[in-house]
Amino acid sequence: MDHTPNRADAQRPLSFLSNAQTSTPLGLKLARAGLWSICYFVFYFIQQLAELFAPLLLIAGVAWKALPVLIGAVSHVSASADPQARDAIANVASAIPEQLTLGGHTLTASGMIWDGILLMGLAAAGATLATLAGRNM
Repeated sequence: MDHTPNRADAQRPLSFLSNAQTSTPLGLKLARAGLWSICYFVFYFIQQLAELFAPLLLIAGVAWKALPVLIGAVSHVSASADPQARDAIANVASAIPEQLTLGGHTLTASGMIWDGILLMGLAAAGATLATLAGRNM
């Protein structure tokens, strides 16, 4: 009996050969799919959180940074106005904090802007990694 491979099989790509030569155990396939599913979930969840909080931080930081400038412009316009109005505007301008400390974390306007930009980058990275994990499932 001749044990040489069939000449037709020698010229076929590996995908056309029998499953016995290229198969992996079912348990390994399920474990791999489970691992990639968990990775996909984590990356997509991070992406969704970053997409939610990035614009909020960015807009809040820009508004916080612009508010003292706008109040300063209003105070210059109202310099010739009523002295009570000028005092009220000065009180509002002095009431705007330059930083807030919440739960041991110090927040500043420029820090919130920077965090918003970093969260945008994190959302892009999460989308890329979720796509790669989805392709590997």
